[in-house]
Amino acid sequence: MKLHTLKPAEGSVKNNKRLGRGQGSGGSTAGRGHKGAQSRSGYSKKFGFEGGQMPLQRRIPKFGFKNNNKIYFKAINLDALEELAQKTKAPAITIQVMVDNGIVGKKDSVKILGRGELKSKVSVEAHAFSTTATKAIENVGGTATTVK
Repeated sequence: MKLHTLKPAEGSVKNNKRLGRGQGSGGSTAGRGHKGAQSRSGYSKKFGFEGGQMPLQRRIPKFGFKNNNKIYFKAINLDALEELAQKTKAPAITIQVMVDNGIVGKKDSVKILGRGELKSKVSVEAHAFSTTATKAIENVGGTATTVK
């Protein structure tokens, strides 16, 4: 056996039907059936088209409103800050410390809320604070710093 004598097995290779090349290619319709949009050249189905039936995106009513200017905050309560302060033993809790410990995401805006109790004297950095949270942090001797 030599390389120049190699051939595929008998009957394993089949030529594709060359559609649209005259009568020998399977008749006048070129494998597209008779008439209709799909038989025409340049046909492309619209996204969501359901054969003339009212499409799903038009059957379902529109509702709701999304305000593009609203800032969505990730809420962190004082009890979560207390746990973090005990765990890290850091004098300051910055947003980076919260990200490193998996409390907030890298792109989240953080707001500190007043649920729970804070016993550790820490300086807290966040994008926003509730008034009760600010009072609770300052009563313990810490500072609440707002970051942009």
